[in-house]
Amino acid sequence: MKDRVVYSSEKGRICPRCGWPASDCHCAEEIAKPQEPVPSRIVAKLRVENAGSGKKVTVIDGLPKNTEFLASLARELKKSCGTGGKPGDGSVELQGDQRERLYDFLSRKGWTVKGWNP
Repeated sequence: MKDRVVYSSEKGRICPRCGWPASDCHCAEEIAKPQEPVPSRIVAKLRVENAGSGKKVTVIDGLPKNTEFLASLARELKKSCGTGGKPGDGSVELQGDQRERLYDFLSRKGWTVKGWNP
């Protein structure tokens, strides 16, 4: 069994998940993070960045900060582009220069796409 502190005479109760005092628990901040509503009109901004290893990454920025929306969008975009990627904080990153495919895909969804013109 793993040893862990559950009470400290100096700090009181200790959260078992994050190890901070229960009165200053950081777990509640992660769980209670407010989700932005998804607007009916979305403006996506495309750009290409160099990843740390020198490889190109396409970033779709300006998206609502809603984790469920971003996760499902990332899944959909990865499948349509046939590449890897991940959702971020108000953005989605895809491996490689995917601007042309993304412009077509997001335009067909009815979104306004900035940052790249065919």
